[in-house]
Amino acid sequence: MASRTEFFEVRTAGKGLYEITSQVRRAVSSSGVQEGVATVFVRHTSASLVIFENADPSAARDLEMFFERLVPEDGEGYVHTAEGPDDMTSHIRMSLTRTNESIPVSAGRLVLGTWQGIFLFEHRRAPHTREVAVNTTGA
Repeated sequence: MASRTEFFEVRTAGKGLYEITSQVRRAVSSSGVQEGVATVFVRHTSASLVIFENADPSAARDLEMFFERLVPEDGEGYVHTAEGPDDMTSHIRMSLTRTNESIPVSAGRLVLGTWQGIFLFEHRRAPHTREVAVNTTGA
């Protein structure tokens, strides 16, 4: 069984969804694994990962607006605001989504649906550089 981990960075311009499918595909391809699983992990507490609709950008905008309503920055009672008003809200949004995704690999390719993409979900207003790890394990 083979296992390989690759890292890449994603530069964000602030809140939003950033598609990383092509970077993950490259990592899987370079691993040499034909049958197995790819685990994608973002190493941050104020960003997350989602597998989401990648054909119509309005779906991403709808998800972003939903989270703005669900966890508003102007919510009352947050104590953890050391890095600004989006500090605690970014941690809450991350905890409601995921920091990792596992995707099957078959014939050396990610087994994603037709309209599925892998996205880094940035929860902070300011631009950030996020680190993503892709571990591909299999034969």
